[in-house]
Amino acid sequence: MGGRNYLIEGVSGTGKTSVCDELQRRGYHSIHGDRELAYQGDPETGEPLDGFAHEHHIWDVDKVRAFVADQSHAASFFCGGSRNFGRFIDLFDAVFVLEIDPDILNRRLAARPESEFGGRAREREFIARLHATKEDVPKDAIMIDATAPLVQVVDAILEKCS
Repeated sequence: MGGRNYLIEGVSGTGKTSVCDELQRRGYHSIHGDRELAYQGDPETGEPLDGFAHEHHIWDVDKVRAFVADQSHAASFFCGGSRNFGRFIDLFDAVFVLEIDPDILNRRLAARPESEFGGRAREREFIARLHATKEDVPKDAIMIDATAPLVQVVDAILEKCS
């Protein structure tokens, strides 16, 4: 039997990177989507684009498919956000969306350096809108309360995977 594949999504600041780090610490195969799969491109065609725009933050679909095809791990966790998730979401056994309240989101983003997405006031306002509208995350996903301590958040995800 092959491995199972899970997507962990959420708006910026909800804890996707921290969850990925904790999964790796526990020995799970976890992919930092924003570091290993992401680039700036057209969400429909995948054609690379210059400059940064949130709507062009996409994942390399061929790389996602290659990781999913790798059956050497019992489970793989893909952590991060992409604007083209519709092109590969069907490859996942389950999709989790990390949720936090606006106050926690604002505190986390305020602590970011300006060089990181969400570190500038304009970006924080944009993220707050996305958080409120939920327009930027997969629908029909399993919602995870990411206001709990990180260990508990990861435990909740793993419990739902078994």
